[in-house]
Amino acid sequence: MFFSRECLSDLATGKIKGPQWALLRCCLLFLSLVYGLAVLILAACYRIKPVRLGAKTISVGNITLGGTGKTTLVEYLAAKFSSAGSKVAVLTRGYKRSYGGIGDEPAMLQGKLPGVAMIVDSNRVRGGCRAIKEHAADLLIMDDGFQQWRIAKDLEIVTFDAAHPFGNQRLLPAGFLREPLSALKRAEVFFLTQVNLCPDLAGLTGRLERINPAALIVESRHEPQGLTRLRPGDGALDLAWLNQRAVAIFCGIGNPGGFKSIISAQGARVFKFFEYDDHHEYTAAELEKMLALVREHKLEALITTAKDAVKVKALPVNDPLVMVLEVGLKITKNEAEFHRRLFKLRPF
Repeated sequence: MFFSRECLSDLATGKIKGPQWALLRCCLLFLSLVYGLAVLILAACYRIKPVRLGAKTISVGNITLGGTGKTTLVEYLAAKFSSAGSKVAVLTRGYKRSYGGIGDEPAMLQGKLPGVAMIVDSNRVRGGCRAIKEHAADLLIMDDGFQQWRIAKDLEIVTFDAAHPFGNQRLLPAGFLREPLSALKRAEVFFLTQVNLCPDLAGLTGRLERINPAALIVESRHEPQGLTRLRPGDGALDLAWLNQRAVAIFCGIGNPGGFKSIISAQGARVFKFFEYDDHHEYTAAELEKMLALVREHKLEALITTAKDAVKVKALPVNDPLVMVLEVGLKITKNEAEFHRRLFKLRPF
């Protein structure tokens, strides 16, 4: 995008003052109206005769730009169905396909779920047909599928970062909404992530209930599971190791604040936080610069996310100070009902 997330938010809320910025806000709002009308027309046209892919299809998507926990939920679903004997394939467009030709998030999932097929194709219909033909898939999980209007889905899940559920509540390009909030009436499940960081959870769930009373609202948080060293063979560490230790952290994900919160919650003292754009492609020089700071200040680790670790492993830098925080999904409300709806698609 031309503007950063922070810049767009400041523009929309009027934090950036001046006549030239006011004019730009007006232009962006006009473009948002045009964009919103186009989206409504396209969605209506594609949904007239949706394509059925020939296997049970679960869509995990969102209505905003940025990180909402989709990938963690996709991993959770794929692991659950795969362990129950289903032949699972994940359909993804594979943003920035530099890592193994499939992108950072699919590469991470492939490493964690070796028995699950990762089908990378911007054309999800073609990708779904490939998954069924080449991998005999009987259950398809469509990553970032809410705007795939022409595909019929057996379960439509929309994820929200509970701390920032609607961005600045405006459509692109004046805001972060991909569709009008009325589009949420299509969803069958609202999956809230990071509910422990939401300042008004009751207000959020109440608003979602008013938009779509029929949708199931599931609450969850990202739960840290341990630390692993990036260098092969160095083993894992218990989370208690972080308590009272001074560390530096870095990430290039959609919700960097959530990552920092998890590290801090373990009692670590975050001396320096290196934030990069989502899907950032690291260089050896960048990693060496971060490690130099760690050594200079005698910090005990340089910690990153599993998604970022996929890209860092490709660099010619091998240092035991680099560690990876492993995170899983913990459902805190409506887990039984959520599993019941999943069970209807494929018993487990």
